[in-house]
Amino acid sequence: MLRLNDILDRVAQYHPDPDLDIIKKAYVYSAKVHQGQTRKSGEPYLVHPLEVAGVLAQLKLDEASIVTGLLHDTIEDTLTTLEDLTELFGAEVAQLVDGVTKLSQFSASANVSQEEKQAENFRKMIVAMARDIRVILVKLADRTHNMRTLGHMVPEKQKRIAQETLDIYAPLANRLGISWIKQELEDMSFKYLRTAEYEELREKVEKKKKASEKYVEEVKDILQKKLAENNLQFEVQGRFKHLYSIARKMRAQGVDFDQIHDVIAFRLIMSSMPACYEALGLVHTMWKPVPGRFKDYIAIPKPNMYQSLHTTVIGPFGDRLEVQIRTEEMHKIAEEGIAAHWAYKEGKNLGKDSAKFAWLRQLMEWQQDLKDPKEFLETVKVDLFTDEVFVFTPRGDVKSLPRGATPVDFAYGIHSDIGAKCVGAKVNGKIVPLRYKLKNGDTVEVLTSANAHPSKDWLTFVKTSRAQARIRGYIKAQQREKSLELGRDLAERE
Repeated sequence: MLRLNDILDRVAQYHPDPDLDIIKKAYVYSAKVHQGQTRKSGEPYLVHPLEVAGVLAQLKLDEASIVTGLLHDTIEDTLTTLEDLTELFGAEVAQLVDGVTKLSQFSASANVSQEEKQAENFRKMIVAMARDIRVILVKLADRTHNMRTLGHMVPEKQKRIAQETLDIYAPLANRLGISWIKQELEDMSFKYLRTAEYEELREKVEKKKKASEKYVEEVKDILQKKLAENNLQFEVQGRFKHLYSIARKMRAQGVDFDQIHDVIAFRLIMSSMPACYEALGLVHTMWKPVPGRFKDYIAIPKPNMYQSLHTTVIGPFGDRLEVQIRTEEMHKIAEEGIAAHWAYKEGKNLGKDSAKFAWLRQLMEWQQDLKDPKEFLETVKVDLFTDEVFVFTPRGDVKSLPRGATPVDFAYGIHSDIGAKCVGAKVNGKIVPLRYKLKNGDTVEVLTSANAHPSKDWLTFVKTSRAQARIRGYIKAQQREKSLELGRDLAERE
């Protein structure tokens, strides 16, 4: 079990001048107000806020976030008031705790379904995230510990919470770039949603891990020798992909575990960006690259700030080998995401960092446009939580779209008027059909006409909810206009 001293030690390791006293004070207060309360596991309730604070310390967050982790259930589950927290811990902590508390409060109406509750909660999360990203980081830490202890819930509740975690919390962790939380949430959700499949795959992976120990060391040794020969500073890692990602690949390809060849990824951590490209060249001279499997996320970072070079090669023993190459700073961001941008020495405020996320600005626009929470959640699931392609505008700006998106989706992503007036598109300088599926790296130019209008046929191939909503809106408006005209004609005849 995690202890207060473990958290204090973690904070002291990354914070240059931590205020440990306020963390101790929050611990004592939390222990006092939660006294006598227990979790479903039978453990004292205090274990939960301690574990949440531990996750936040693992993310290397500030004292206000750690304190919020220790106090996050005090308003909801004890007699503590917002005024009490403001007086004892200051306005910043009180507002953070209040933000986390409000995420758990639902309409008292008996007619509200679980699905509607989930959708409304998600809308609240997005608004809270735009105000201060730390509210969502505390909520993610809270959900992470709740998933770790989900075994104490009844099966029906396990499945509901696991599904919500897979649908919302894991994709949010991914969007915030926190890969270790995303992977843990996905694997734990998988465990409760498809238990037999999870256990069978876990056993197979464990067996393969033991059988592959020598193979991993041999490949690492080859890579280390080659990089050292070229006087490069580096670190080599070999790791198995997490269970849910392997299961998803098996389903997508319709194959068994034994037919998945790239379950191990090798990672090269380099001293500089030029060294990353040099290492890539060395890997490609040693082993033949698999066509179409190279991705340059250094030149074109993902929306969650992730940067890395990805390549798949035919390795030394004739099988496929995935290699990821990145700098130490890129690795830190890949693991910690937005939390890696917290810099005490520079005096940055993490709460303001949310402005960096174009996808978060997009979410705020949608939540203002789409009044129905269920429609908002569905829009986000389709447009933000699916696989992506990254394409360029003619000016070189990068646009992220869901996989399978077309030039019409791209046009509506730029502006509704451009989408409505779209008559054609050029991709990489060549005219393409409007139903053409965009690929990573495509440069897209939209051709427009002042007299053009959306076509009903577009609904058969557009992918984004934004494009679908705008096209349907235009068609409905046209139908309304026709009905009015018909009504006027009939009135005139009479």
